[in-house]
Amino acid sequence: MPLVSTKEMFQKAYEGGYAIGAFNVNNMEIVQGITEAAKEENAPLILQVSAGARKYAKHIYLVKLVEAAIADTNLPIALHLDHGADFEICKSCIDGGFTSVMIDGSAHSFEDNIALTRKVVEYAHERGVVVEGELGKLAGIEDDVNVSAEDANFTNPAEVEEFVTRTGVDSLAIAIGTSHGAYKFKPGQKPQLRFDILEEVSRRLPGFPIVLHGASSVIQEDVAIVNQYGGKMPDAIGIPEEMLRKAATMAVCKINIDSDLRLAMTAAIRKYMAENPSHFDPRQYLTPARDHIRELVRHKIVDVLGCAGKA
Repeated sequence: MPLVSTKEMFQKAYEGGYAIGAFNVNNMEIVQGITEAAKEENAPLILQVSAGARKYAKHIYLVKLVEAAIADTNLPIALHLDHGADFEICKSCIDGGFTSVMIDGSAHSFEDNIALTRKVVEYAHERGVVVEGELGKLAGIEDDVNVSAEDANFTNPAEVEEFVTRTGVDSLAIAIGTSHGAYKFKPGQKPQLRFDILEEVSRRLPGFPIVLHGASSVIQEDVAIVNQYGGKMPDAIGIPEEMLRKAATMAVCKINIDSDLRLAMTAAIRKYMAENPSHFDPRQYLTPARDHIRELVRHKIVDVLGCAGKA
């Protein structure tokens, strides 16, 4: 089975009231953990690559790892560029075998965002690749994304119809209260998603797939493990999973998960090394890390996304 587009995935997800997990990948163990979980649960899957991941692992290695995962699992998998900052990186990924790209023009004015997004859409659609755009700015820090709370803003539902019509995007990332990275909210601050904005956007764009970025929940068990074995993570509060599940039953067809994967891998490695300080074989400590990622992704597929059995 070759790499697939998200078009059919999203149509089924919208109609079925569930979301597809878009999991960020950086190396072989992360790819294996994610895809093994999806195989066990027979779930469709989006593996996404950030600019930081391309710098770290190189484009060609990541593409070949994803191709190997498809051969190993026979799952429908889309390969997606996460937060493409400009036309050049989107073009490179389109030419390099990705089936989906995100162009993030949210830092620009509305008109400049439309112009940049439209340019990517025209190039991508000519080559059978789908495009995700973004309206609104999420706060937080993750790889090359760095937006202060003061600069963040919710998506304006009154702009979505014009944006989608003029750009031709295939899906739209909106800002309704999620945030990049693990440190989303201050201690005592209650996370709250703006479901009123989501409802209004879906009313204005009936049947159109919506995307949530910054949707890691920051699993507290993993935070505790990291801190138990020498870490000093401050209080980290993520998006409650019941809120994400509710969003998945609405217009949200793609939910991005990155920080939870990093945290799971780090927790498993710290625990193993603390309990086995004389071990130095990477296979020994990367095996529990891969296993922990697999269990995390299974939990997300079954209990949060609702996409088990939908491959």
